Amino acid sequence: MGRQILMYTKSILERVSFDVVLFCKELEKATRVLLPFELDELREWLLSYTEEKPELRQCIIYIEN
Repeated sequence: MGRQILMYTKSILERVSFDVVLFCKELEKATRVLLPFELDELREWLLSYTEEKPELRQCIIYIEN
């Protein structure tokens, strides 16, 4: 089930990536429901995804620990 939540989170983040504030809010929500190893995977995905959208890079602080 965790994999489904992670995939759902990624799809939501892709859909709201037009708005930095929404993107950050959704990322913050994800930190409350995902397990630590899922957050690691999400962090890797975010680093790759935000290469083309540098304005979203600032939101990564929500999952940096």
